[in-house]
Amino acid sequence: MSEHYFSQKPQSKRSPKTWNYQLKGKQYIFTSDIGVFSKNEVDFGSRLLIENFRHPNVSGDILDMGCGYGPIGVVLADHYTDRKVIMADINERALELAEENAKRNGVNNTLFVHSNQFSELKEQKYAAIVTNPPIRAGKKVVHGIFEESKVSLVTGGELWVVIQKKQGAPSAKDKLESLFGEVDVIARDKGYFILHAIND
Repeated sequence: MSEHYFSQKPQSKRSPKTWNYQLKGKQYIFTSDIGVFSKNEVDFGSRLLIENFRHPNVSGDILDMGCGYGPIGVVLADHYTDRKVIMADINERALELAEENAKRNGVNNTLFVHSNQFSELKEQKYAAIVTNPPIRAGKKVVHGIFEESKVSLVTGGELWVVIQKKQGAPSAKDKLESLFGEVDVIARDKGYFILHAIND
């Protein structure tokens, strides 16, 4: 099958699955589906990013780029209620699930945007951008997200990326260093890296 989780309109037959998961010390309930990244549980990379994310030092909204069914954006919106969390994805099914999951968990400081990367997000700057990037879409797409994140962050805004070593963490870090200068490895676990950069 040529369809991927970054397809705009997944054609695969729906078979939703719902589960409970504890993140940042709180129980959440999520539904995912076929045609969406991570159908059966909150994936390890997203969990690592959620647990390590810190409140931005500057004011403004948070963008979850490539939000999928929404675990990162929903949890961050729930924990940082003084911020609006914009959740964007090219996958219409994923975005629909993200909106449902926000409602199911009583989270309402969110906005959902159907967007091919930053195509529908050109008008706003963000205090933080978080992304578990679509590795299977290829390095050009992933590095393009980094480039557009750089110009979409306010001064002092922060980019948070989770990526596996075997799926390109070293080259991702190199790319981010070429854009931002200093890049910190906030955490590494089971081959996953949490990369953090500040827009100066």
